[in-house]
Amino acid sequence: MRKRYPFNHGWLFLPERAGSDVPNSDFEAVTVPHSNKILPYHNFDDAEYQFVSTYRKVFRLPEDRRGRRVCLDFEGVMVAATVSVNGHTFPEHKGGYTPFSLDITDYLIEGDNLLVVHVDSTERPDIPPFGYVVDYLTFGGIYREVWLRYVEPCHIANVFIRPQNVLTNDTRIDIDVTLRNVGTADASAMVQAELLAADGASLLAGEPQSVDVPAGGEAVTTLQFDSLPDMTLWSMDNPALYQALVRVDNQGGSQDAVQERFGLRDAIFRDDGFYLNGQRINLMGLNRHQTYPYIGAAAPARLQRKDADIIKYDLGCHIVRTSHYPQSRHFLDRCDEIGLLVFEEIPGWQHIGDDAWQAISLRDVRAMIERDRNRPAIVIWGVRINESLDNTEFYTATNRLARELDPTRQTTGVRFWQYSEFLEDVYSFNDFSGSVQEPEQTPHLITEFAGHTFPTKSWDNEERRMQHALLHTRIHSRKSIMGGVAGAIGWCAFDYNTHKEFGSGDRICYHGVMDIFRMPKYAAFVYASQVSPDERVVLEPATMWTMDRSEGTNDPLFIFSNCDEIELFIGDQSHGRHLPDHDTYPGLAHPPFNITGLGLMWGQAFHDLRLVGYVNGEIAIERVLPINKQPHVLELTVDDAEINADGIDMTRVAFRVVDRAGNVMPYALKVVTLEADGPADLIGDNPFALVGGQGALYLRAGHETGLVRVRARADRLPDAEVVVMLK
Repeated sequence: MRKRYPFNHGWLFLPERAGSDVPNSDFEAVTVPHSNKILPYHNFDDAEYQFVSTYRKVFRLPEDRRGRRVCLDFEGVMVAATVSVNGHTFPEHKGGYTPFSLDITDYLIEGDNLLVVHVDSTERPDIPPFGYVVDYLTFGGIYREVWLRYVEPCHIANVFIRPQNVLTNDTRIDIDVTLRNVGTADASAMVQAELLAADGASLLAGEPQSVDVPAGGEAVTTLQFDSLPDMTLWSMDNPALYQALVRVDNQGGSQDAVQERFGLRDAIFRDDGFYLNGQRINLMGLNRHQTYPYIGAAAPARLQRKDADIIKYDLGCHIVRTSHYPQSRHFLDRCDEIGLLVFEEIPGWQHIGDDAWQAISLRDVRAMIERDRNRPAIVIWGVRINESLDNTEFYTATNRLARELDPTRQTTGVRFWQYSEFLEDVYSFNDFSGSVQEPEQTPHLITEFAGHTFPTKSWDNEERRMQHALLHTRIHSRKSIMGGVAGAIGWCAFDYNTHKEFGSGDRICYHGVMDIFRMPKYAAFVYASQVSPDERVVLEPATMWTMDRSEGTNDPLFIFSNCDEIELFIGDQSHGRHLPDHDTYPGLAHPPFNITGLGLMWGQAFHDLRLVGYVNGEIAIERVLPINKQPHVLELTVDDAEINADGIDMTRVAFRVVDRAGNVMPYALKVVTLEADGPADLIGDNPFALVGGQGALYLRAGHETGLVRVRARADRLPDAEVVVMLK
C-alpha cells in the first residue's frame, strides 16, 4: 500500500556549493520549510540570498520496500534544484513554484542513504519569471515541505473529481483516475471510488471497474456516480467539503489508495458578471504575494492559513489572486475551508523567454492545474504571463492545455492595456487609470488597480493615507455599477519585498492595504467595512484626530463603517447623526461616512472625538480618539496561544504603541526589544525600530514542549508579556 512520510527534519545546510569532501560538522542543522537566508524586513540586497547552497540528509527507510517504488516529493524549491541520492544525480529541476517528484528506488541502499540537494537561488534568465526585471523577490531554499512516498509499481498518478450539473436534478460526479505502471509487466487492476463526508463517514460506494495498464505506461478511466445522496453546494458562506476515496485492488489485495477533498459548486464568468451557484456576485478582492518579512517564502502552514483568514475575515474579500505564481497548498486548503474564491496563475512578470523558457511555463500550467483542480475555491486559471505582450502561438498553447486538463473552469490572462489579443475565456485587465475604463471585451475582470500609482506607508501623513483609502473606495463603487465588469481585485493585500527597480528604495513596495507585517492601513477599512454588521460591526475613522493636515483642519472627516448611522461627539457636544455617503459611492453596500462642517481650524481648542455607531437603531459600537497623543501602553499580542513543538511552526508576535483609547500612534518612534524565555526562538529585527507605531517578529517553535514567555520593553512604557504553549 501507499505510504507517505514527512521528510522535513534532519536536514543539514551550508550556504555554498559543497562537495562530498566537506564534513557534516561544517553544516547547520535545519528543518524545512527553510529560507537560505534570514534577512531584515527591509534595506537589504536581493544578492544576499542569490547563491548556490547545499542541503544534505542522511536517512534510513522508515519501513521495508516490499516491492514498492520510493519517491521524493518536493513541494517547492527556489529557484532550481539538483538532487543526488547515493551519488546518482537527477536532471536539474528548474522553477520554484510547482512541485516535482523523483523516483529514487533504484539508487537506495540498505542502511544509511545520503541525499544531497544543490539549490541554485540565483535569478536565471532560463527560468520563469526571470529574463527581465521582476517586481517581487523570490528568496531561496527548500521553502516548502518534502515527503517520502511509497507506491506500488502500478499506482494512482492523479485523481480529478468533476461534479456535473450541480444546479439541476441531474447532478452527477465523474472521477477521472490516471493509473501509472512503472513495472516491467502489464498490469490489470480494479478501480473503485467511495464518496465520503468531511468527517470521513461513507456516503456512497461506486462499482469497481477493471483497467489494464501497459508496462511503462498510463491508463485513464472515469468512475461515475449518477444517483447521489443529498449533498450541499460549496459556497462562500457555507463551504461544504466532501472527500473521494479511490482504491486500486488486484488479485493480491489492496494496492493503492488516494483520498482527495472536493466541493460541489457552479462558478462561471458571463458577459454581465460572475455567478456562483447561479447567484451574481460583484467580486471584491485583493492580490497576494506569498512572502513574509525575515523568512521570505519559507512560511509554515500556520502562517499560510492565517493569510487566508486575514483576507477573508479581516478584510472581507470574496476573492484573492495568487500573484504571480501558484502558492502554498496550505493557503489554498484554507481558502477551500472558509469559502475564499481564488484566481490562480502561472509564474511570470511581463517577460516571455525563448522556446525552452516557454516549455517550462507550459509545464507549470500542467503542474498547477493537476495539483489544484479539485479545489472548489479556485474559479479561474491564469494562463498568461502577467502583463506580458501578445504571443499568439504561446498563449494558444497555454489555453489549449488548460482546457484539456480542466474543462470545468474558464481561463484568463492578465494584461495592462485594453487592446491585446483575447484568447482566453475571461478578459483580465490591470486598470491603473484611477477610475474604471469601459470594458472593450467581456467577460471582464479588473485584476489590479491602485498599487504603484499610489504607494502608501503606514506612517505617511493622514491626507495620503486617507486618499489611498478613497481610491480603493471609488474603484469598488464604480465597478459594481458598471455593466460587463465582474469585479475588481486590488493591488494588493500586503506590502511586499521587491527589487531595486521598484518600490521605495528600501526593497519594499508599499502598495498593500496592510503593511508587510499584516497590520492595517486606512485602505484596509474600505474592505472590512463591506461585511454585514450581522457578522461584525466595523467603525474605523480615517484620521488621527490631530491638527496636522495641510489645511489645518479635520474637515472633511471620512469614517469607514457598516453602521446605519454614526453620531459624532466632540467633547460632550453632539455634532449630530450622520448617514453613509450613498450618493458619491452608490455601488457599495456600506459607503464611507463623509462628515463636513465641523468648523475645526488651526489654533482653536478642540476635544476628544467620540463616534457612536448605530445598527437597526441600537448602539452597536463606539470609538474614542483622544487629543492627548502621548504614548500610553506598549501593546503585545500573539496570533496563536498554542503552536506545535516541531521545529517548523511559527506564530506572529505583534507590538504597537497605543494611546489611552487603544489607537495606534504612527509617529511613536520607539525602539522595542523582545526576549523569549522557553523552547522557541524569535525571528526578526530585534531590537526593532517601530514603523507607523507598530511592528512584528515571528516566534519559531523548537523541538521541546513547554511554555514560552515573550517580553517586550520600550523606553518610558511599562513592559508587556505574552505566553505561548508549545505542544
